[in-house]
Amino acid sequence: MKLLVCIKQVPDMESKFKIDADGLWYDRGDLAWRMNEYDEYAVEQAVQVKEQNGGDLTVLCIGSDQVKETMKKALAMGCDRGVHIIDNQSYMKDPFEIGSIIAEFAKDKDFDLIFTGMQSQDRGSGQVGVITAELLGISAVTTIVDFSCENNSIVVKRELEGGVKAQVETTLPALVTCQLGLNTPRYPTLPNIMKAKKKEMLSLAADDLHSVGAMQKTKNVTFPEKQGGGLFLEGEVDQIADQLIAVLRDKTSVFA
Repeated sequence: MKLLVCIKQVPDMESKFKIDADGLWYDRGDLAWRMNEYDEYAVEQAVQVKEQNGGDLTVLCIGSDQVKETMKKALAMGCDRGVHIIDNQSYMKDPFEIGSIIAEFAKDKDFDLIFTGMQSQDRGSGQVGVITAELLGISAVTTIVDFSCENNSIVVKRELEGGVKAQVETTLPALVTCQLGLNTPRYPTLPNIMKAKKKEMLSLAADDLHSVGAMQKTKNVTFPEKQGGGLFLEGEVDQIADQLIAVLRDKTSVFA
């Protein structure tokens, strides 16, 4: 079974963010970097499939040379090789561009299963996985929280609004996007970290992979406006209702 897992390097969400000089993204200096949390679940699930069914597992990441450090974690978790697509401006590409680069790489590789995180913690579009699947002409199942693979098909459970889970079955090849709670990502052991250093790391230039133009352009990035504090109303229901009416009368023309 040929497997591909796509990961992204993102800033630690505890970092102090500043907007860059162009006003188009966050300033990338002085940040701590890590694997996107959703992608950790994707890597773990891909490794489990390899262990249970045999096969070959490739991890792919797009970005500057610094993403190789994050890729090493995926290799230490159990991926067989890494594919680094070199693109120093990847953070400015929209989901359609990223998805088309992945699809261009994967189109002639005959992957049976492709895993991605549900979304990235920085951009949060949730679109790259489904766009990649569409461009490859394969099935996509999103936000999975349970997974099983048997013969030439997979059975997964998707998380829907309100805590509802829907069971979906599809044949391979397929792409799944992984939600938090799908599994428990393993912690790379020291021996596996050492082995990861010897695993193949293929580097390709993003410009050598045909991709479509941007479908979206970022015009500016701003921090959310600070909002005033909330007002808590206390008392019995009828007292709260009277207080609410008084507040609305004072602040709006609803009861004027």
